[in-house]
Amino acid sequence: MMRRRTTLLASCTALALSLGATACGGGPVSAGGGDKPLSGQTINVAGVWSGSEQKNFQKVLDAFGEKTGATTRFTSTGDNVSTVVGSKIEGGNAPDVVMVPQVGVLQQFAKEGWLTPLSRTAQKSVDANYASVWKDYGSVDGTLYGLYFKAAHKSTVWYSPDALDEAGVEPPKSYDAMLKAGQTVSESGLAAFSVAGQDGWTLTDWFENVYLSQAGPEKYDALAAHEIKWTDPTVVAALTTLGKLFKDKELIAGGQKGALNTDFPGSVEKVFGPEPAAGMVYEGDFVAGVAKDQFGRKIGEDADFFPFPAVGDGEAPVVSGGDAAVVLKDGKSRRAAMEFLEYLATPEASAVWAEAGGFLSPNKSLDLASYGDDTTRETAKSLVGAGDSVRFDMSDQAPAAFGGTKGAGEWKLLQDFLRDPSDPKGTAAALEKAAAKAYRD
Repeated sequence: MMRRRTTLLASCTALALSLGATACGGGPVSAGGGDKPLSGQTINVAGVWSGSEQKNFQKVLDAFGEKTGATTRFTSTGDNVSTVVGSKIEGGNAPDVVMVPQVGVLQQFAKEGWLTPLSRTAQKSVDANYASVWKDYGSVDGTLYGLYFKAAHKSTVWYSPDALDEAGVEPPKSYDAMLKAGQTVSESGLAAFSVAGQDGWTLTDWFENVYLSQAGPEKYDALAAHEIKWTDPTVVAALTTLGKLFKDKELIAGGQKGALNTDFPGSVEKVFGPEPAAGMVYEGDFVAGVAKDQFGRKIGEDADFFPFPAVGDGEAPVVSGGDAAVVLKDGKSRRAAMEFLEYLATPEASAVWAEAGGFLSPNKSLDLASYGDDTTRETAKSLVGAGDSVRFDMSDQAPAAFGGTKGAGEWKLLQDFLRDPSDPKGTAAALEKAAAKAYRD
């Protein structure tokens, strides 16, 4: 996701609370005042965010409450948003709005009949302010249900300028050059890469960037829709390319075992924390938020990125993810919830989080000056500038059983591949078996 899926940055200890109650420190917010249009209305919002992401989203909720008088409550669901939200719907305690981190989950919710189509006002905002690819990813069978509020640029490799300077290497322009630079960094005393193998979603992001560049966008789209099998030679080739990195214990901090015991925040800490163990960490733009908020790094000076480099003769990939706001039919405040989505579609709402940091918006009308540093501005410019050539995170497009469940499907199988990358064909066969079952179900 994101996402995280865009990402969980701290554990949530209040998952047992109902979605109608405050969870993980996100208290109810209301501006009060009877002269405001939504005074007396309560909107329950659920999403995967916790830690600094939840804190910054709370600022958006606060701004909406101040503007309208609505009371807002946010609950963090954890990674398995489909399971948590589904159980709440079945229990008669549905949230009003869900920030859905996966296209596959949005499609699942729509097919279950749980979603309300976006209002005309929201649809007009999407038409005016978003590249059409974002409308496509938010639609099911031609009906627009999802408003992409937060996006991720998942083709960024973050590095410590001090580490690369110490090794005497420049940010690489090709995948092979990246591995070669990594060898030089390793020889200087630090591992080249910190890999968050404990979180299977990070490994899907590695695969997707390699696959998009090496196999090309048409094959990427076909594999994402399961129109070709995971046993296709292009998949085996991408796994083989990725395996060159995964099997090299000198390149990965702690080797495969260390990587499998490192979660996403830990992978960032190994590069930007007080005791660095690696020079580079691949993940999305949200790395900057962790480096800045948790480790005090100044983005653009002692934490920077280079674009994920092209593999072989391919083009450099631009993979994205994002969180789409949807309104549930069974929520108790549907009208107020839809007004909240109409607010999220405005540059005004995006600017609140952009100024706080750790955020990218796919909204073309958001002034780039809203972002707090030049590096984030460049990342946002790259994402918006890619227009319809952006490809959404492949695992997020899959059924959750395959692409979005901890300890199962693609997440687990790529963890197994990290543990032992010696058999790309065998891994491809296992992926196809899991995918066939999930898509059939």
